[in-house]
Amino acid sequence: MISLQSAYNLFEYAKENMRTGGIFVLFQKRNQKRLDMADVNVYTAARLGDMASSLRRLAQSFSDEMDGGHLTREDGAAAMQTAAAMVCGSCSRCNLYQDSDREESYYLYYLLRAFEVHGAVRMEDMPLLFRQTCYHKERYLNQLNKSLGRATMNLSWKNRFLESRDAVIVQFRELAAIIEEFSRQMEHAADITSEWEGMVKRAFRRHHMQVEKMLILEYENQQREAYLTVRTTHNACLTAKEAAGILGAAMGKPRWNPARDSKAIVTRQSSTLRFVEEGKYQMLFGISRVPKFGEAVSGDNYTFFKNLEGQVIMSLADGMGSGERANQESGKIIDLTEQLIQAGFTARSSLKLVNTVLLLAGKEQHPAAVDLVCVDLHTGILEAMKLGAVASFVVGRDGVELLDAGDVPVGILNPIEPVLLSKKLWDDDRIILVSDGVLDALPGEEKEQVLKDFLSSLPVGRPQDMAEQVMDFALSFQEGARDDMTVLTAGIWERK
Repeated sequence: MISLQSAYNLFEYAKENMRTGGIFVLFQKRNQKRLDMADVNVYTAARLGDMASSLRRLAQSFSDEMDGGHLTREDGAAAMQTAAAMVCGSCSRCNLYQDSDREESYYLYYLLRAFEVHGAVRMEDMPLLFRQTCYHKERYLNQLNKSLGRATMNLSWKNRFLESRDAVIVQFRELAAIIEEFSRQMEHAADITSEWEGMVKRAFRRHHMQVEKMLILEYENQQREAYLTVRTTHNACLTAKEAAGILGAAMGKPRWNPARDSKAIVTRQSSTLRFVEEGKYQMLFGISRVPKFGEAVSGDNYTFFKNLEGQVIMSLADGMGSGERANQESGKIIDLTEQLIQAGFTARSSLKLVNTVLLLAGKEQHPAAVDLVCVDLHTGILEAMKLGAVASFVVGRDGVELLDAGDVPVGILNPIEPVLLSKKLWDDDRIILVSDGVLDALPGEEKEQVLKDFLSSLPVGRPQDMAEQVMDFALSFQEGARDDMTVLTAGIWERK
C-alpha cells in the first residue's frame, strides 16, 4: 500500500503546485505585467482539479471486485482431489470425490462449513459410506485437513492483499478530496492586496522595513492571510511576531500571527513571510481523567490543538479495555490523527486513513472509540466526527443539545465512514466530550438524558471547573471507577 510518507509527499507536491501557480507568480516587479488574481485562481483551480481527477481514476483502477472472505467450492474440490490422488489411488469404493464434484452436490459445502466452524473436518462430518468402506480413512482425513489448511492460509493472504488494496483506494480518494478542496478554496479566494498595499507599506517603512512584494488573500470564511517579502533598512532585526503586529495595526485588526512554517526573524536579507489573521473566536479547554480502579494509567487519550487553517481540534479516544495496552492503542490513534491533520488532511480523511493503518498493522485488532471535534474560529461552525464514540453535549443559548452517532469503533471494520454532525456555536457556548466510562457510571437506562439534565442545571463556568463537576457527578454513583473515565470540555468566546 502507499505509505503515509508517500501520501504526505504527494500532498506537499499539490500544495507547492498551488503556491507556485496561485501565489508566488504574483510576486513580480511593478515594471512587469501583473497577472489578474482571478485568472490565476481559475488556472490554479483547473490544474488542481485535473490532479484530483487523475487520483480518482487511479483509485478506480484498483476497484475491480475480487472474491474473498470464505473458502470456495473450488478450494474444497481441489483439496479433495489432492487427498484422493495421495491416498485413494485407483480405489473407488466410496466415490467421495466424484460425488462431491457434481454441480448439484451440496455435501462439499457442508464439509467447508464444518472446517470453518471446527478448524478441521472431523470423522463424524464424513459420509457414512466413507466411514464404513474406506480402508485409509484416517490418512485421507488427515490429508484433506492439510489441503484445506493450505487453502485457508492462501485465503488469509488474499484477504490481506484486498485490505491493502482498499487502503490504497481510500488514500487516493482522500487525497483527491483534499486537492479538490484546495481547488475550490483557490477559485473563491479574493485578492485584496490593492486595498491595503499603501497603508501596509507605509506602516512598515515607519519601522525601518521595506516591503518589496505583498499578497493578501481573503477566503470564503473571511479568513485572511498575507505573504510579504520584506527586509529591514537598518542593522537591527525584528521578530516575525513584531512584524505581524505592524501588519495588524496597519489593517485595523491587530490579531495577526506569523504562520508556523514561516521565518521567525526579519533581517537585511529579503525573505517572504506568511501571516495568518486570527479568528473571530477563541477557545479554552478543560480535562478531568480517572483511570479504572487498580490501574496506574488510563486507557483514554485526548488532544486539543489549533491547526494552520484557523481551526481548533479536540479529540478523545477510548481504547478497548483499560491499563497500559489500551493507553498505547488510544495514544497511537490520537498521535496519527493529529499528525495527519497538521499535514493538511481533513479530519474526516484523517480518521479514515488511521482506520486503514490500524487494520493493516497486524492480525490482532484493538478497536477504539474516537470522538473528534473541529471548530472554525472564523465562523464558529462545529463539525463533530464520531467512530463508535458515545454522545457529546453542547451547552448554549438553546439549552443542552445532544450530539449522538453510531457505535462502530475505529480499527475494526473496513471500509468505514465517520458519522459527521454539524452545529453553529455562539459566544460562551460549551462543548463536553465524555468516554463511555462516564456514561456507564450514571444510573438508569437513559444515561445520556441523565447527564443532559445535570448539565442543564449546572452553572456555565470555566471549562476546567465544568470538567471536574461532571466527573464528580459521575463518580458519586459508584465507589471507585469501574472503567477509565475522561471528561474533555471546551468553551468558545468571541474576541473583543
